[in-house]
Amino acid sequence: MSDHAVLHVKGRILVGPDEVRDELWVVGGRICYDRPAGARDLTTVTGWALPGLVDAHCHVGLGTQGPVDADAAEKQALTDREAGTLLVRDAGSPSDTRWIDDREDLPRIIRAGRHIARTRRYIRDFAHEIEPEELVAHVTQEARRGDGWVKLVGDWIDRDLGDLAACWPREAVAAAIAEAHRLGARVTAHCFAESSLRDLVEAGIDCIEHATGLTEELIPLFAERGVAIVPTLVNIATFPQLAAGGDTRYPRWSAHMRRLYERRYDTVRGAHDAGIPVYVGTDAGGSLAHGLVAAEVAELVAAGIPPVDALSATSWGARAWLGRPGLAEGAPADLVVYEADPRADVRVLAAPRRVVLRGQIMG
Repeated sequence: MSDHAVLHVKGRILVGPDEVRDELWVVGGRICYDRPAGARDLTTVTGWALPGLVDAHCHVGLGTQGPVDADAAEKQALTDREAGTLLVRDAGSPSDTRWIDDREDLPRIIRAGRHIARTRRYIRDFAHEIEPEELVAHVTQEARRGDGWVKLVGDWIDRDLGDLAACWPREAVAAAIAEAHRLGARVTAHCFAESSLRDLVEAGIDCIEHATGLTEELIPLFAERGVAIVPTLVNIATFPQLAAGGDTRYPRWSAHMRRLYERRYDTVRGAHDAGIPVYVGTDAGGSLAHGLVAAEVAELVAAGIPPVDALSATSWGARAWLGRPGLAEGAPADLVVYEADPRADVRVLAAPRRVVLRGQIMG
C-alpha cells in the first residue's frame, strides 16, 4: 500500500477477551480506531480479528542436526507466519537469525540466545555444553546476545542413572539466574522431570518449558512465585514414541517418560486451576514441524483449560507477558482475521482468512 493507503478491518475486533470493537483502520502500518480523513486506496478485510498469535516456545534456525542455513530458517518463519504466528519467543537456537529483523514479511522474534546445557546432557550440536563453574559466564554471554531471555537445560537423561536427572547444582543456578536478572534478562529452563523444579523456582527462575514433572506438591510454589509454564503439549505427544526407543537400554527412563505423558493433561489443568500462568508454545524446530500453534491451543483445551484462556495464552495474555502490544491504538498492525469467533471454537485458528503483518496483507 502507498503511504496514504488504508487497510480497513471490520466485523469483530477482539481487542481483549471481553473487549470487542466493530472496526479498525491501519495507517502507516499502525492501528487506528478513528476513521482517517482523506484516506484513499482503501482495502477492506472482514471477519474476526485477533492480535497476531504468539508461539512462546519455538526454534527458528534449528533443525534435527543443529543449526540450519538461512533458506531453511526463512521457510520455518514463513510457515509460522502462514499459521498466524506473528510473534515468536525463540527458546534457544544456535543460528544467528538477526537478519530476520530486517525482513518486513517475517514474524517478530524475541530470542533467548543459545541453549545452555551440561556436558553431554543434551541433543548434540544444539547447545553450549558446559560445567557448573562456567554457568554464570555463559548466562552472561547469552543474556547479552538475546532479547531479554536466557534458556537453560534444567534436566536430561543421566546415562549412568538411566533416568532423567537435574543438570545443575542449586548454588550454580541461583548465581546464574541472579546475574541474568541483574542484566535485565529473564530465565527459562527445559524441564521434563520433577527433580530440578524446586531448586530452579526457589532460585528465582521466571518460566519452565514443558513442565511435565509439575506435581501437586510443587504447584503452590509455582503459583506463589508467579512462575509461568509453556507446556508444549504437541511435543509431549511424542513421549510414547521416544520411550519405545529407550525400552531396551534405558527402561527406567522409558517408564518415567510414559508416566509424564499419561498425566500431561492433569498436570496442565492443575497448573491453570491454581493460577499458574500458562502460555502456548509448540517446540517447533529440531524434530517438530513449524506452524502448529493452532494444534497447541486445541491441546490446551483438551487438557481442560477454558477456550478463552487457551486463546489468551497465544494472544492477549501471551503478548502482555512478553511485553509486546496487541490491538491497541497506535500499535503495529500485526493481526490475524478469521471466518468465525475463535472464542467459541479454537479450531478456527487452523484456518486464518487473512494475515496482516506490519500493516501489510501477507500471501
